[in-house]
Amino acid sequence: MPAESAAPAPETALDPHYSSDDATARPWAEAVALLEGAELYWLSTVRPDGRPHVTPLIGLWSDGALHFCTGPSERKARNPAANPEVALTTGANTLNEGFDVVVEGLAARVTQEQRLIALAEAWESKYGGDWHFGVTDGMFTNGAGGRAEVFAVAPRTVFGFAKGDPFGQTRWRFA
Repeated sequence: MPAESAAPAPETALDPHYSSDDATARPWAEAVALLEGAELYWLSTVRPDGRPHVTPLIGLWSDGALHFCTGPSERKARNPAANPEVALTTGANTLNEGFDVVVEGLAARVTQEQRLIALAEAWESKYGGDWHFGVTDGMFTNGAGGRAEVFAVAPRTVFGFAKGDPFGQTRWRFA
């Protein structure tokens, strides 16, 4: 299923305050391609006392949302339970070249068995056999007895940062 089929096309705008004079807004398809192909993402959440928490993790873009999984007792699962507002970032760790993407939205638990099975298959397809998951009781499971909650972050706002010539900041807003 195409990634963009689950959500309507976003409103796209270039921010001239943070863009070169000759920059143009980047197409949403370019951001989707980066989100689909990235191996690593950075998850930013807020602890109950208001302090930030940032951690790298693997994930995947599927059906119009960025997905990640984590053990139920881990900070990256506990924080969204108290405050589901999160940001996920990926891109190039360079200053003058590449493209970075920041996805802002609500982290929502995925518990529907058929959806989890499809996501588990996609995880293994993307990351290989070391990331094989079963599905039990609304969670990913592994052969060692581990369990992981799965979260979907449907974007509310996405920012794209083109670095180099030209620099540009594109914003995509979803209804």
